[in-house]
Amino acid sequence: MTDVWAHRGASAYAPENTLEAFRLAAEQGADGIELDVHLSADGELVVIHDETVDRTSDGSGAVSAMSLESLRGLDFSNGKEGYAEVRIPTLAEVFELVRPTRMVVNVELKTNLNFQPGIEPKLAELVAASGMGERVLISSFNHLTLKTLQQIAPQLPVALLFDEIMYLPWEYARDFGAVAIHPAYSYLQVNGAVELAHAAGVRINPWTIDDPEHLRWALGLGVDAVITNTPDVALRLRSELVGETS
Repeated sequence: MTDVWAHRGASAYAPENTLEAFRLAAEQGADGIELDVHLSADGELVVIHDETVDRTSDGSGAVSAMSLESLRGLDFSNGKEGYAEVRIPTLAEVFELVRPTRMVVNVELKTNLNFQPGIEPKLAELVAASGMGERVLISSFNHLTLKTLQQIAPQLPVALLFDEIMYLPWEYARDFGAVAIHPAYSYLQVNGAVELAHAAGVRINPWTIDDPEHLRWALGLGVDAVITNTPDVALRLRSELVGETS
């Protein structure tokens, strides 16, 4: 059965990449969460999508130029109704929140624009210290950073993110040593993509799917996980699909 992963948490309803969004995803019954990680100026693994805080907070500036204390002084409620004074979480705090649940954590390293030297060993150390090694999947658009991580912590599973049309990405992933590919949703138009990925021993987890008809189609194709801002909708559709086929 296809897993449902909450993209930046249940971000259709709560401020993205916050403990509030991840907590809501757990309450809605998501099988996992997807989140984004950067390094702060003082070397903390912080959970935020963009290279700057401008879009999602009441502040401005590059994440890499701000200390954790400075980042904590900003409000990341991002205009979501019912939320105020929302703080940026560290990855360690997210692991602490998720540990009592059954959710997996897809950590995307945001090194495609800024390489952020040192982020890979810090991530490996945190995963080991938190005991989350069996419940994480590390992805990135920067495949060099994933290769670096493999050299540091070969036991950690990695997934290849891409948003363009790639030729035989399942073969590339298999040779790379990745356990999964994370294509943009549109890649599912490639005939037999799911079957070919599975035949190569590679999982396929498309992003980001919110439209109910698109979700239903992806679920019907048998992808391994759907990454969505609306996990509650995806879970309802999955239940309906299971009912139809039982």
